[in-house]
Amino acid sequence: MIAIGGDHGGYKLKEEIKKYLNEIGVEYEDVGSYSEERTDYPIYAKAVGERVSSGQCDKGILICRSGNGVTIVANKFKGVRAGLVINEEAARFAKSDDNVNVITISGDNTSKEETIKIIRMWLATEFKGGRYQERIEMIDKIEKENMK
Repeated sequence: MIAIGGDHGGYKLKEEIKKYLNEIGVEYEDVGSYSEERTDYPIYAKAVGERVSSGQCDKGILICRSGNGVTIVANKFKGVRAGLVINEEAARFAKSDDNVNVITISGDNTSKEETIKIIRMWLATEFKGGRYQERIEMIDKIEKENMK
């Protein structure tokens, strides 16, 4: 299950992502926003971060105007590895090398077509493991030391 959310700047793109997920039969939970009315991105990034951190959802997608704000908030949750993904190739590396479990997208700078390519690649790519798993374990150790 994928948790998906975004503020007013990501609303239109979020709705397009939901259409794509429906087409390919991927379950998701939409945590908002539900319109283009001005709102604050931390609300939705928190909701996605909580769901991924708790295991309620195994992945997350977040969209705001730049993609940076939601990335910052999502990474405040234990076990969340959020990364701003700008294209299909970045999506492949985000998953294969860093096992990113929340992708963030810039609503202002990413087209619908590129967004679908990003999500398709991220969902299709397997984590490499091996030396990359060792790095994830290093990240987990840092997280345990610094997130009380």
